[in-house]
Amino acid sequence: MTAPAPDRAPAPTPGDTPGDAPAPARIARFRSARRIPAALTALAVLGVAGLFLYDLIAVRAGRPGMQWRSELADQLGGKTPADPWVLVAAGVLAVAGALLLFLALTPGLRRILPMRPPDPEAGVRAGLDRKAAALVLRDRAMEVSGVRSARVAVRRSRVKVRAQSHFRELDEVRADLEEVLTVGIGELGLAHPPQPRVRVTRAPVGKR
Repeated sequence: MTAPAPDRAPAPTPGDTPGDAPAPARIARFRSARRIPAALTALAVLGVAGLFLYDLIAVRAGRPGMQWRSELADQLGGKTPADPWVLVAAGVLAVAGALLLFLALTPGLRRILPMRPPDPEAGVRAGLDRKAAALVLRDRAMEVSGVRSARVAVRRSRVKVRAQSHFRELDEVRADLEEVLTVGIGELGLAHPPQPRVRVTRAPVGKR
């Protein structure tokens, strides 16, 4: 009797290399609904449009138009683009338009960090609050020998850590912190892991 031959892996296709891996899917940031700016803009547009529509209907019905519209038309007829009030109004409108455009294009929800889904094609998304991530990393930093206190701030691209050490060499504490934080950041499962930036100082004599 002869043992069955072991299963053989399929032959690699041309162009494939053993180190090739599927490219990671791009995880988009969470977008804010912008409910408050959208509601305020909608109310302002609705109010102005309703006011002008009411005045138009009143004129069509044979009633005199609103006095403020007649005065506004007279003032605008006597103004030029170089008038200071026209420039101020144009500047205010331009700033308001730029602000609305900025709110429309930016994702918002900066406090939510997108996490890496186990199956990108499943359509399930998850996020981690920055404060929660900072608390987890702070607990990991406090486990390092020699660290008396630590402050952690999580940003999109980096994690800022300020720690105080009451014994051991500062370089050794910094190296251990960088190693522990790198592992901790990897365990968070973020789609775009930030890079740690560690700063270690000596604790004051009275606090050692």
